[in-house]
Amino acid sequence: MTAIEIILDVLMVLSALVMIVTVLMQESDSDGMGALTGGSETFFGKNKNNTLEGKLAMATKVSAIVFVALAIVMLIVVK
Repeated sequence: MTAIEIILDVLMVLSALVMIVTVLMQESDSDGMGALTGGSETFFGKNKNNTLEGKLAMATKVSAIVFVALAIVMLIVVK
């Protein structure tokens, strides 16, 4: 293994761990069928990016993008 492969492996594991932790820290959606009719739209729903849930959702999205990008880079580098 070269140094670049080791670095990519470490980054892949770290992004996977961040994604796992952020998903597990999020609360489940208990809106149920109210989400279909728009009944769950409140003031707090509009400002969700400022809450902890919004930040966790953004961290999950970013770590998923990093994970996929690293997987593609590793595929190119290893071949």
